[in-house]
Amino acid sequence: MARALLARYADRIRPDFRLAPDEHLSPARLRIELLSGLTVALALVPEAVAFAFVAGVHPLVGLYAAFLVGLVTALIGGRPGMISGATGALAVVMVALVAEHGVEYLFATVVLMGVLQVTVGALHWGKFIRLV
Repeated sequence: MARALLARYADRIRPDFRLAPDEHLSPARLRIELLSGLTVALALVPEAVAFAFVAGVHPLVGLYAAFLVGLVTALIGGRPGMISGATGALAVVMVALVAEHGVEYLFATVVLMGVLQVTVGALHWGKFIRLV
């Protein structure tokens, strides 16, 4: 029972490398995907460093965070045209947290945000975002 449930969930979150049902991952498509990923990664480096400065943490923390977000998005899969990375709004909010409590609380806060997002996704509450 649990194994079948996990298998269905794994099938649902597996990244889809096809543009259309009859198009598969060809060498040309792989080249395009790799160049797109490299372009996005290079664009995220200065952004991650800048947001780390805004949040009051070491720039390496921003780079590690950007790498982990990209890795998780690549493994779980995203939507076409979706670029995952840090946002200025979160960096501004995190300034007070880091200044008052330190980087340790920043890590715990980010983990809690991730747990909340996974929970909302598992419960299919994403449909409520249309109301915002």
